[in-house]
Amino acid sequence: MSKRKARRPGAAAVGEPPFKKVLIANRGEIAVRIIRGLHELGIRSVAVYSEADRTALHVRFAHEAYLLGPAAPAESYLNIRRIIEVAKEADVDAIHPGYGFLSENADFARACRDAGIVFVGPPPEAMEALGDKIRARELMTEAGVPVVPGTPPLSEDLDEVRTLANEIGYPILLKAAAGGGGKGMRIVNSEDELPSLLAQARGEAGSSFGNDTVFMEKFVERPRHIEFQILADTHGNFIHLGERECSIQRRHQKLIEESPAIVMDEATRKEVGELAIRACRAAGYHSAGTVEFLRGEDGSFYFMEVNARLQVEHPVTEMVTGQDLVKLMIAVAAGEKLPLQQDDIRMAGHAIECRIIAEDARRNFIPSPGTIRGLRAPGGPGVRFDDGTYAGYTVPVHYDPMIGKLIVWGQDRTEAISRMVRALDELRIDGLTTSISFHKQVMQDAAFIDGDLHTGFLEQHPHLLESAVNPWLDEVAIVAAAIVHLRQVESTSAQATAANTDGVSAWRWPQAKGWRR
Repeated sequence: MSKRKARRPGAAAVGEPPFKKVLIANRGEIAVRIIRGLHELGIRSVAVYSEADRTALHVRFAHEAYLLGPAAPAESYLNIRRIIEVAKEADVDAIHPGYGFLSENADFARACRDAGIVFVGPPPEAMEALGDKIRARELMTEAGVPVVPGTPPLSEDLDEVRTLANEIGYPILLKAAAGGGGKGMRIVNSEDELPSLLAQARGEAGSSFGNDTVFMEKFVERPRHIEFQILADTHGNFIHLGERECSIQRRHQKLIEESPAIVMDEATRKEVGELAIRACRAAGYHSAGTVEFLRGEDGSFYFMEVNARLQVEHPVTEMVTGQDLVKLMIAVAAGEKLPLQQDDIRMAGHAIECRIIAEDARRNFIPSPGTIRGLRAPGGPGVRFDDGTYAGYTVPVHYDPMIGKLIVWGQDRTEAISRMVRALDELRIDGLTTSISFHKQVMQDAAFIDGDLHTGFLEQHPHLLESAVNPWLDEVAIVAAAIVHLRQVESTSAQATAANTDGVSAWRWPQAKGWRR
């Protein structure tokens, strides 16, 4: 038997790769990101796509590509039966789900296992334990991880619910047991609001998740959203790769992420990082995962939830730690031991990520899909642009309108902010409305620069959603004026020619003899 050579996951492939062929059950920038990692490891990549994504970049980059079906997610990227069918046809060893779609679907992870295909992610049992928020709260309480004071599932007895709310104290937060993405959540400030908001939360939870069970928690005011990146292998080894702050959100959706959080010192990082590891260990977790916490104004941390997958914002962790999370996930899925110990993790500098989305911040972030007429990515030191698009690409109406992620690194937060402003100035996406100008306004806002962040930041600073002055408009105006001037010169010249030459050129060559009018 040949012995596999030691390989550093962040380095180019050396020797035998952990898998021969991997299918990416996703689309867009994350599919491109994973394909790049696979190719560096020497692994063949298999893309899947819907009819709306025939010309998508991930289809072009992969070694092989297979059509799943129509554009509707239920008939393509959420179609477990079809994806497993394609995986068997392509004879892949493993499936990486990316984020979103089926990445946290225990049935999909189980279907992969039943088909003899490695699922690059946590085991389905861990997903189920963490996916139900009530069960997860119970699990964390047993493990000694602090949770926000709250209740079991609420009964239909309104008087009983009122009593529980009064015991916790207003404001309270109603949450869907099977929820996520802000669905089924309502903030209740007084007993008078409780009946109607409870009915709304139950109705939204039922329509969004097929389960109208809700519970309540004490609402933490002005909290920071701070999360820890976890890695675990199948041999019982766990590490964390520090934290990310994701407090700039709209409707509970993250827009800007950074690492490290400026409120963390090394002692707190060590303490909360160990809590995050304890949370994942309690669920029998392995692979990459993120443990999300709320940090109150008094510095207390409360467990919120575990995202059992690779996160959208994983690049900021990669930028400050120098580790490649996709390659580490692949190694762990192949059964390898983590090549790192906790002491090997060093956070250096500061990284910020802005999600570049085809939507209009001035109009309540309404999606703005369309065709990209021109695209120029920024560059220079410490700049990374992860995307899945190109000039001429049409952003489909069927999926999340995120175009890409702009990530910068600096020696410190001040340099990272300055670099992000410069990179946003360089980034050009023509043909549709994007969040670029919104991000520039946030980067130059005094409260953001001071680090006075919390999850209600945008509600407190609504001017950031107003129209920003676009410096590129000055450039466009100069070019337009030059074009007008040139056309005037050409017109004057043409008129003079017509009047003076009767169709013969008026140009003269003084030295030429016999060629002068």
